Amino acid sequence: MDVLSDVITVMRAGQPRSALVTWHAPWAQQFASVPGSAGFQIVLQGPCWLVAPDSGPVPLATGDIVFRPHGRGHTLADSPSTPPDAPACEPTDEPLQPYADDVVGTPAGTDAATTVTLCGAYQLDPTHAHPLLDDLPELIHLPAHLGPHPELRATVDLLATELKRPRLGTDAIIPALLDTLLLHILRTWLDQNPGPETVRPGWAMALNDPATAAALHAIHRDPSRSWTVAALAAEAKLSRAPFARRFTALVAQPPLTYLTWWRMTIAARLLRQSDRPLSAIAGRVGYTSEFAFSAAFKRRYGTAPGRYRRDGQRPHRRTPTDHQA
Repeated sequence: MDVLSDVITVMRAGQPRSALVTWHAPWAQQFASVPGSAGFQIVLQGPCWLVAPDSGPVPLATGDIVFRPHGRGHTLADSPSTPPDAPACEPTDEPLQPYADDVVGTPAGTDAATTVTLCGAYQLDPTHAHPLLDDLPELIHLPAHLGPHPELRATVDLLATELKRPRLGTDAIIPALLDTLLLHILRTWLDQNPGPETVRPGWAMALNDPATAAALHAIHRDPSRSWTVAALAAEAKLSRAPFARRFTALVAQPPLTYLTWWRMTIAARLLRQSDRPLSAIAGRVGYTSEFAFSAAFKRRYGTAPGRYRRDGQRPHRRTPTDHQA
């Protein structure tokens, strides 16, 4: 798999949630801060405003997309001056349906402003947090006027249709569309941040740098291979020392440090989500010795692989992040 697909596969947890909402002015809705989550708002018919404590009011128009990758709270409203008159929306509220189509307010007349939004939220596993998502800004705003993004728009249209007119198979289609939408949002943002003139050093630049991206894709494509810095440099078509400097500067970790971190991330997921024996998991992440694998895993997670698996199987008290998506 490629880097971006791997990041979403490993980090996503629980059931995503989405809602298609028609708002009649005046209106304002708070969305609570939920650690371990990420959420989006898409304006299908507008306009409206996004108000967040970490930024000034952001005007949104039809077709705009905003993504909050770190679960910070915000308010969506017809005007920055409209105060919220209802409790903050929390995806952990029960018995909230995972997929919804709702109308808020009553039209005051033919001239009353109406806004339609498509919102969604994802649960992310903080124990498998990938630095790519950590590197994202608090707010990603993809204005409609900056480009058509046909794949992204097509996914939005399909998701809105499923929420508006659920049919047989909707419960399977919507989670797949939500994952697809998340990937398209991240892909679009990465495509719009190609170099140092538009983004600080980090993962956006690393994935748009051909040499570093080639090495990262090689690691993700075959994490069990006995990679060396020289072998990864060959994938990047650079000599060893310049490659190591370039990779470390962009990824903020030396190549083999990142390789080990990614191997342990895969191993942790397999321990919790499969019944594969430790020897098979060790081989999957590049260790010929179960002892060497166990030692590396314990250095990363502070516990032996077997205990990590058993702890994950024990019943535990539910917290907000257990059912946030």
